[in-house]
This record gives sequence, C-alpha cells and structure tokens, in this order.
Amino acid sequence: MSPHDGPAPTSLGLIRNRTFDEIAVGDSASIQRTLTAQDIQLFAVLSGDVNPQHLDAEFAASTRFHGVIAHGMWGGALISAVLGTRLPGPGTVYLGQSLKFLRPVRVGDTLTVTVTVVARDETKKRLTLACACVNQAAEAVIEGEASVLAPTERIERPAATLPEVRMNADGDGLPRLLAHVQPMGAIRVAVVHPCDALSLGGALDARAAGLIEPVLVGPRARVESAAAAAGLDLAGVALEDVPHSHAAAARAAELAGQGRVEALMKGSLHTDELMSAVLQAGANLRTKRRLSHCFLMQTPAYPRSFIITDAAINIAPTLEEKADIVRNAIELAHAIGVAQPRVAILAAVETVNPRMPATLDAAALCKMAERGQISGGVLDGPLAFDNAVSAAAARVKGIESPVAGQADVLVVPDLESGNMLAKQLEYMGDAATAGIVLGARVPIVLTSRADARDTRMASCAIAVLLAHRWRTSPP
Repeated sequence: MSPHDGPAPTSLGLIRNRTFDEIAVGDSASIQRTLTAQDIQLFAVLSGDVNPQHLDAEFAASTRFHGVIAHGMWGGALISAVLGTRLPGPGTVYLGQSLKFLRPVRVGDTLTVTVTVVARDETKKRLTLACACVNQAAEAVIEGEASVLAPTERIERPAATLPEVRMNADGDGLPRLLAHVQPMGAIRVAVVHPCDALSLGGALDARAAGLIEPVLVGPRARVESAAAAAGLDLAGVALEDVPHSHAAAARAAELAGQGRVEALMKGSLHTDELMSAVLQAGANLRTKRRLSHCFLMQTPAYPRSFIITDAAINIAPTLEEKADIVRNAIELAHAIGVAQPRVAILAAVETVNPRMPATLDAAALCKMAERGQISGGVLDGPLAFDNAVSAAAARVKGIESPVAGQADVLVVPDLESGNMLAKQLEYMGDAATAGIVLGARVPIVLTSRADARDTRMASCAIAVLLAHRWRTSPP
C-alpha cells in the first residue's frame, strides 16, 4: 500500500480513517468485488427493485443485454463502501454523487472500484473524488464524481463482523410442487413392503395429500402391526398379502408390469431387492435404458433446482451406462419444465487427464451429444463442481461454457462421490430433496429410512408428474 492509498482493516481487525489534513489531491483507494447471483438477489430484497432484467433469466435472455445483469446501483454501493471504509474512511459524510452507467455487469464479473481525490475545499473540509468502476477486461463500467465531508479527527475502530445472510427465495418449493401436481389426479402406487412406521406413514401422507392411491404389498400381519404401533389408520387402503420382502418386490413389479399401478414406492426393504425384481424379464418393466437414480435438489445457495445423478443405483458406471444416466436425467429435467437442461459432467478437474477416467468419460459424453447420441440438453465437461455451479469460479479459470455456473444437472463420476455430495448438501447445505429412479416403464420412488416427510412427499409428487407424462409419451 502506497502512502497515498486509503486505509484498510488492519491485521488486528481494526479500521482507520484519514483526516482531511492528511489527504492530498491525487490520493486514491480501491476495492475489488466479484458479482454473484446471490448479490443480485440480496440487493433486490434490500431495495425492493424486482425488475425481471435482474432476476428472471428467461426474460433477461430476450432483452438487449441477453442475460441477467446487476442493478446499476450495486456498483454505486461499492463506491460508497470505498468512501466509508478506505478514503476518507470512518466519519465520512456522503454529500452528493453523479454517476454514468457505461456497461452492464454480469454474474462472475469482477469490478475494481477506485476513488481519487480531485479537489479539496479547505474552508468546508470537503473533498471531491473521481469515481471509476472497471471490469476484469479493464473496461469502464461506471464513472462519476462524489462529494464528501471529510472527518477532521482520527477514528480507529474494530472492524464490524457482519452477520451471515442466507438466501431462501425458493423455500416454498414443496407447496408449489404439490399445487402443480394435485390437479393432475392421484395415481395408483404399489408400496413395497411397508413394514415400518416411516415408509407406511409416508405412503399415507401422500394419500392424504391427494397424490397417490397406495396399494400396500407386504405381509399383512407385519403391515397392520406397524400401523397399530404408529397409530396409523389403514381403513380403505388396499393391501396385498405376501409372505416376505422378496415376494413383495416380485408382486409389486408384477402389478406395475400389468399396468395395475403406475409407480412403485420403496418401503422397508433393501434397494437391490426391489431393483432385482424390477429387472426380471417377466416383470415387463425394462426399457432400452439402464436404471438410474436422480436426486432433485433445491438449496438456498443456488438460484435454481438441480439434479444430481447417479447417487444410489450404479456404483461405478461405464461410459455406456453414464450415457443412459444422462438421458434419464434430461428426461426428468424436461418433466419439471426445463426445456433445454444444462448438464455438467463432473470430475475433480476441468481438463482432460488420461490418468483420470472420469475426465475421459466426460469428454466422450460431450462428443456423443455433439453427434446426436444424447439429445435434449446441453452437455459440458469435465467440469469441477465449483465451475459447474459458480460463474465466478468458471470465469477465474477462464472457462467459456454455456453450462458452467448455471448447471441444471450434475452428473457425478460414481455412486460414492454422488452420494456424499447429495448428503452433504442435504445435511449441511439445507437442501430440500426428492429421489426418483428412471429407466423403467414406471417411476420408482426411492427414499432412505432417514428421509424427512417432505422428502417422501416431494418424491411422490415427482412420480405423479412422470406417470401422467408417460401416459401419452411412454419411456
């Protein structure tokens, strides 16, 4: 820092000003800030400016700027930050400001904001400062002039610790999803071996919400005992009596293959036991595609719902199997209203490395999409997780991609990495989740014993959405 730079917080967490007498014409100070989607959302919350140019990606794409841009006064607020914390710093009184907005600021742009003293009024202790914001390409974004009353006494204070702000704009996701699918009408669902309170209660909750008409398939004595222990009423609910979980899986698959139910829902049996029954040739549930699982997730830290796949079925998928995993995820994205999903093929790095098979698979999948072997979405990879979900991270690494920073689908290298990612987002990232298996002739609701009621409800709602879609466009 040169002698004429404005002060910054010290290593001890202090913030200092410079008095009028210590400031000369030509002194300057700067800060740098990279715009995130959360910055735009938070500024909209604080200002009340909900212009769709800043918040609605679909609308913004049709404007002259061809995408979402920041509010102009977001940059103006950064100028205020330099004046109030750097030059002159604490004790400054902001008197006036003129600004010209020269270029739009987009998510991932890094602004360098500089104020430079151009005039001093000794009598009134006022300063006039030229203000400039330039982006990472050294292009002028904002220019202007500020007038301030400079402090006359030295101020040194501990730098304030700001509270953490968490955006949760889509917290009403489940109610909106339920409101969307309930008018479609309930579907008949075979609930496989619901012999504990969680799986049985989840099915009855979905019934009460108007999503499903459950057909309970399991040992009658165990199902009724679980209901009695949990205080659940089975009146009016169909129950197919079978001797054990293996028979329950086989019977449920048979019902689905005969068209007597439109979906399957896992109860208190192992996933592989249910999947094995689905894959039996006599069940008539197989398609040309491999079965794969999709987590549909929504987290406060990301501005859109997204899909993680496959984190529950395919342990170490081959390239051919990954192609089906991608196709299934694209089909789910279409069902939830994403016309052209952006699919990020994840790896640990964003470059192809022959010693990292996941990067080779990613490159091959993208080439398959180019040649029409995978359709309906836009693929890119390999992409590291940060580049897939953060435009700023992608820009720093020089990645130009229609997917980076705005992925709708995250395709993981294997089950272990996918399962850990999904569980981390759920338990430490406050993500809402739904789980569904695609690739069969009916959707399969696959939930964990630890899943919350909302997760089970959302998963049933996705099954309803798919079942109604497949009535006219079977998989």
